Amino acid sequence: MKILVAGGAGYIGSHTVKGLIQEGFEVTVFDNFSTGRKELLVGGELVVGDLMDKKSIKNALMSKNIKAVIHFASLIQVGESYENPKKYYTHNLISSLNLLDAMLEADIKNFIFSSSAAVYGVPQQIPIPESHPLNPFNPYGQTKYFIEKILQDYERAYGLKFISLRYFNAAGADSEGRLGELHNPETHLIPNILLFLLGKKENFDLFGTDFPTEDGTAVRDYVHVTDLAQAHVLAFKEILTSSKSEFINLGANKGYSVLEVIKKTEEITGKKVQYKEKPRREGDVPVLLASKEKAEQILGWELCFSSIETIIETAWNWHKKNLKN
Repeated sequence: MKILVAGGAGYIGSHTVKGLIQEGFEVTVFDNFSTGRKELLVGGELVVGDLMDKKSIKNALMSKNIKAVIHFASLIQVGESYENPKKYYTHNLISSLNLLDAMLEADIKNFIFSSSAAVYGVPQQIPIPESHPLNPFNPYGQTKYFIEKILQDYERAYGLKFISLRYFNAAGADSEGRLGELHNPETHLIPNILLFLLGKKENFDLFGTDFPTEDGTAVRDYVHVTDLAQAHVLAFKEILTSSKSEFINLGANKGYSVLEVIKKTEEITGKKVQYKEKPRREGDVPVLLASKEKAEQILGWELCFSSIETIIETAWNWHKKNLKN
């Protein structure tokens, strides 16, 4: 079975490519390397191309005899989406439409979408179930919401089958030390702490100490990237045998505050994390926790690496190995 992974040279994409190859699937990575990294490629066939160029994606789908697509290739910086919403609406929506339209022209009807917990907006209940109302409040989340609506219409009109996976906080690194997280700019909590400890960041800022939580800092649901990758492999297997499209959360249903993550990092690294307190960032909510029951029931998903200790340890080992200079 041949599968195309758009954005397969990125953080979650590269881990998923590794998981698919280990399961014996034939993988084609489609990436323009605007944020992806060639050093994160672990196998499969590479097609350098851009989803904003519909012709290039159509050629890749037709020439490689692709049967299914996983779509990771979106802009993901929430802060930047506030500052430049035009960039996010233009890129994320048009690139996704180009991919979907090229799939239809190539008669490919199986699609796995990299969505986000941002589609929910401010939680009305914790943990958040998939039935929770969708009310995204930042442009990044809006783009994921709009694409999910497009998928529903494409299913109704064209018979497209999809599984939309709504991530909570992806974290950690490949336990074998081959793959890890390195965005530019880096906005995620754990890699920013580690970059500071390795002397790659001058300051580490803690955004918000006045949330209505036990210690005043935001609480998030962290999932190891290897567990996320496995969920995509399971989703791919599911979509090949099921006639029903799905929206599925990927979270651990367990939360840690920023200060708790800092304390765990200090314990694991043996280093003190000095931080500067800053005001809350626009759009930050106090608590985000996922219900994971649907992922367990439909995909048979199990969390194997998502303890906070394993997340931090694997990320620390990868960062030390790959950021020596």
